[in-house]
Amino acid sequence: MTPDSFYASLPRVREFSNLSDPSVFAPLPGGWLLCCTDIVNSTGLVKAGRYKTVNMVGAAVIAAMRNALGGEAFPYVFGGDGASFAVPPRHQATAQRVLGALRSWTEDEYGISLRAAVLPVSAIRAEGLEVQVARYAVSDHADFAMFNGGGLAWAEAQMKAGAFAVAPDPQADPPDLAGLSCRWSNTPARHGIILSVVAQPAPGASPQDFARFAAEVLDLAAELEDNGHPVPETGPKLQFPPAGLTLEAKASHGRMPVLLRQLHLFIHSALAGLIFLTRRPVGGFDPVHYLSMLRAHSDFRKFDDGLKMTLDCTPEIRNRIRQHLQQAAGAGLVHFGLHEQDAAMVTCIVPSPVEEDHIHFVDGAAGGYTQAAANLAAAFGIRKETA
Repeated sequence: MTPDSFYASLPRVREFSNLSDPSVFAPLPGGWLLCCTDIVNSTGLVKAGRYKTVNMVGAAVIAAMRNALGGEAFPYVFGGDGASFAVPPRHQATAQRVLGALRSWTEDEYGISLRAAVLPVSAIRAEGLEVQVARYAVSDHADFAMFNGGGLAWAEAQMKAGAFAVAPDPQADPPDLAGLSCRWSNTPARHGIILSVVAQPAPGASPQDFARFAAEVLDLAAELEDNGHPVPETGPKLQFPPAGLTLEAKASHGRMPVLLRQLHLFIHSALAGLIFLTRRPVGGFDPVHYLSMLRAHSDFRKFDDGLKMTLDCTPEIRNRIRQHLQQAAGAGLVHFGLHEQDAAMVTCIVPSPVEEDHIHFVDGAAGGYTQAAANLAAAFGIRKETA
């Protein structure tokens, strides 16, 4: 395995529960770069009711890099109000170019400030931390990267402090966000609560102890219907006109006027809505199969230097998860934050509706991971930069 082929060569982990085992993670090769993004004052945007926009910008980071690399696999993780990814040295210039363009684009299109940083893995290891990656296969056609080792959390803190920053590039062309969409309506909780969970190892906690804790939390979630998956088997609903139509038009209009792009998406959404309503195949597109793949390819749980989950949860399991987290926190093992809402949201990257490599990012619809992380910071006295 060469440094360039590191991620492509990683074995696919098929069972999510196996990811609680630190031995399934492999360290990034020396010379690789870790890239982080984060929306400034995301908690304020949540309070203003703009969380769908926040999720759209976070997913745009991944869409732009996927398109810039021409489909080459690389590790990334969606965090709700941002995203992080890693690339080999030969893609450093591409990553910096894309991030510079994204910083200007988010300000111009949405009036949102995006932080971005690129730093060498060597800087993280100099702090005694590590960046380890595993590859979780949700099907034969799609997988998600998982991160471990504490290095990603440290890198994000450095970014928020202004270190390793990538400057905005006002002269850059708009980023290529082909495939990015957010047309689905929010999915109401079927069992009472959409629970956002963010749990991180406390300073000094051993990887083995945190792994045991994570396995116990996953066992609790396993008592929920389908492990608490918030997207039903029939998929999310598509109302007309879609709630995210304007957001998608701003993301995809390029040099076309936004209103003209909105009209195009309006017509396209009407046709798509008829197809999903009839549930009959059209050409090479089967709406029933697509919805089943949408559900399978949704990242409702992940390891991101800790455990994050978006669960369709009963009050009873919510109480047991919270009690377990409180006990682990009292033992000095974890820091955690929870947030409850009544619906989940899905943001999608669909390169082609007739292929099966589409992926879908799941978050709570009223603050989700952003609010859970803010609650973590408040409960454990951790400074969370907002400006």
